[in-house]
Amino acid sequence: MIKDLALEQVVGDHHALGTSITLQIFGTQNRDLLQKSFDLIDHYEDIFTVNRDESEVMDINHAAGEHPVQVSSAVYGLVKLAVEKSRENFGFNALIGPVVKLWHIGFKGAHVPKDEEIKDRMLLTDPFKVVLNDSDQSVFLKMKGMELDLGGIAKGWIADRIRDLWRAYGVEAGIINLGGNILLVGDSPKRISGQWSIGVQDPKQPRGDNITSVMVPECSAVTSGTYERYLVVNGKKYHHLIDPRTGYPVKTDLAGVTTFTKTSVEAEIECKRLFFAGKPLKGWHDNPDRIGTIFVYNDEHIEYDNFGD
Repeated sequence: MIKDLALEQVVGDHHALGTSITLQIFGTQNRDLLQKSFDLIDHYEDIFTVNRDESEVMDINHAAGEHPVQVSSAVYGLVKLAVEKSRENFGFNALIGPVVKLWHIGFKGAHVPKDEEIKDRMLLTDPFKVVLNDSDQSVFLKMKGMELDLGGIAKGWIADRIRDLWRAYGVEAGIINLGGNILLVGDSPKRISGQWSIGVQDPKQPRGDNITSVMVPECSAVTSGTYERYLVVNGKKYHHLIDPRTGYPVKTDLAGVTTFTKTSVEAEIECKRLFFAGKPLKGWHDNPDRIGTIFVYNDEHIEYDNFGD
């Protein structure tokens, strides 16, 4: 059975969510499910995106300071999760957009803003100024200029929905790769143990060059790192991960954190929690859905949390 699953497979590539997507399903040669998966990804991008003028999330942003906006259950559920996690104040903030746009790191016009500019924009990032109404699934941003951006967790949430679709169609094994956000479905058909081998990016090498790898069960792997987008001014390097508690790039010795959890949306959230913490957190593994973390530091030393190395 293992051999058969590994031999038969379909692979498809797609561009969406601002990244390159690869889906791999073992045990079949039917490509119909790949297309259904890509259609579903496109649908979610259409309602979640802030990179176009029209989407359900942009409807919320356009109405900031004016009135609540009723949205679909998918958008409301993800907005509610994002706002609740933002209120925990561990480093993730779905309202940080106005400050990120001020820095614009990784894009044309990137610069170091003035302190006063950052302080002004920070007033627009308070997650407690978002009104969530469960009764009619509406969202209201209290101040004009506030912006919701679900980019920090949307890919993980969408990956989980693709896995739901695959399970409904009886897929036994597959890999969902949303631009480096990995979700492994079922047991690996290539090993008797069912374990998957996952590589961790070397922060000083081109994408795809790994610094280490681990064996894991069915799970999601997500990385946050400082190495892909940055700005250098007068010899000082500013990376793109803005700390919503300060408005400046987070100060850290970390180059990257890769988190392994049962669901991809949790991997997105917990990856940011651990990146902003800058180290393993006591009690983090008390949750059985959390498998482990790999910390890669700027001096290239590696810390394996819960992998027994």
